[in-house]
Amino acid sequence: MASGTLIAYTRLPSSPTKIQAATRNTNIRTTSALHNIYSWRIPETFSSSITKPYEHGLGHSCKFSVQDDYRIKHAQKFSEIRRLLCMVTEENPLDGLILIDTLQRLNIDYHFQDETKAFLERNSMNTTVEHDGSGNLYELALHFRLLRQEGYYVNADIFRRFKDEEGNFRPELNEDVKGLMGLYEASQLRVEGETVLDEAENYSRQVLHAQLANLDENVARSVENTLKSPHHKSHAKFIAKNNFNNLKNTNRWINILREFAVLDFKILQAIHQEEILEVSKWWEDLGLSKEFKFARDQPLKWYMWAMAAVPDPSHSQQRLELTKAISFIYVIDDIFDVYGSLDELHLFTEAIKRWDISNIGHLPRYMQICLMALYKVTNEICYKVYKEHGSNSIGILRKTWTSLCEAFFVEARWFAKGDLPDSEEYLRNGIVSSGVHVLLVHLFFLLGEGSKDETINLMDEIPTMILSPAKILRLWDDLGSAKDEHQDGQDGSYVECYMKEHAWISSQSARQHVLDMISQTWKSLNLDYLSPNSFSTSFRKAPLNIARMVPLMYNYDNNHNLPTLEEYAKSLLLEVL
Repeated sequence: MASGTLIAYTRLPSSPTKIQAATRNTNIRTTSALHNIYSWRIPETFSSSITKPYEHGLGHSCKFSVQDDYRIKHAQKFSEIRRLLCMVTEENPLDGLILIDTLQRLNIDYHFQDETKAFLERNSMNTTVEHDGSGNLYELALHFRLLRQEGYYVNADIFRRFKDEEGNFRPELNEDVKGLMGLYEASQLRVEGETVLDEAENYSRQVLHAQLANLDENVARSVENTLKSPHHKSHAKFIAKNNFNNLKNTNRWINILREFAVLDFKILQAIHQEEILEVSKWWEDLGLSKEFKFARDQPLKWYMWAMAAVPDPSHSQQRLELTKAISFIYVIDDIFDVYGSLDELHLFTEAIKRWDISNIGHLPRYMQICLMALYKVTNEICYKVYKEHGSNSIGILRKTWTSLCEAFFVEARWFAKGDLPDSEEYLRNGIVSSGVHVLLVHLFFLLGEGSKDETINLMDEIPTMILSPAKILRLWDDLGSAKDEHQDGQDGSYVECYMKEHAWISSQSARQHVLDMISQTWKSLNLDYLSPNSFSTSFRKAPLNIARMVPLMYNYDNNHNLPTLEEYAKSLLLEVL
């Protein structure tokens, strides 16, 4: 979104009084209904607490509205921060870096992309300046991370200046907690072959862990948060609310930034609340939850994927359409995993390949219903893409659904025979059956990428920027010790296949091998992000956002719940700030 404009919002709410009343009523009336989030359905009482639609002048009806004086306050704070950002970045480069980092951690940086880009471009070469090694580790690490996050390649060898003659990080750095935290954060953006950053991650993690017991309580909490959720591998949207308090007194601008962040959080919350209502209505009207009692009924969870993939407020319509595609990934997965017979699944896969609903009478009724719904929704999405961007997406979208169902069917045959393949074959197929390519190819067209010849050609085969998050998802999923909520079907595991081939290793060693593979895949994903291409920024960041979401989506507890994701969902969507 271009900075400096409020009307770029697809749905800009317009009234804090109503938004607070509405969300307050939601919490009062859904105290028990909040527990429904554990089943990932939309609480029934959620919609009943919504205020009446209010026209805010942007051509959209917003049920959660924000008063004019509230909008004016938001605009005033925006202007103040914009002036502050321009002044600080001109006067002091280090302060400029710290200010941009704080904007990111409060999830308000998207308002200031032009100013941030201009500052980083002006300072993109400063990190390469040679000096005697007495430089500030924190400043260099922060500068390195911010540049790489914006797609600038910076040589990782700049960190060698902090090593001694024997190639070890200098002992005096052990006392620089702030610098070590920055070094650990910077190391998360490494690519294959950057051994200095591999060493930096191990070194900073070990020293920070060892220092924890000796640190001030607030500093220790900050260190723990950094080690648990480094910025590059986390969603700022999900942790920004915690940072409203965690960043208190960290710099002289924090009060005005926090005030703006709180206002912005409420506006975003209102936008997402309205989108959830639209998703809920669409899912109910579609009727699959009534027909398919065996399948997962989790529209809120599916929406969380879309919200993470495209967080920009202006991409409301893309989130809604993407959620529809994601819902079918889950439903079709359950057809293959928990309900259909092998013969039925073969017929279903062949019908998907033909993509002709006039010739599906031989399918079981539940498969006919699913196929007709998929056909209808996909064609609707294709029409919207064509109307908005002028590109014909039906051929490639059909291809993605076919490849997904073929991968599901391969797995169904393996499980029916009771004989899993070798780990390489399992993973190769599992990357496709993850469904990530279906999600990202839909998003590719919804963002208008399909209207450019140089990008549409890249979708003939699945590019590595899509394969990498799919691989991360598959490996994370297979590390899980608990199944998805309400899902009781057969399931394979890369760990199981790997241990079958390496009978002499322990399960702990096999799991560590998988974690190492995930780490390596992140390097590939980082390289794809840093490599020049013709994709828009929103699409380039989507694979990263999917990879960031994976640990939240697959970190089940022993009760088959996702406690961390559930807390984020309640905090973002339901609780009053």
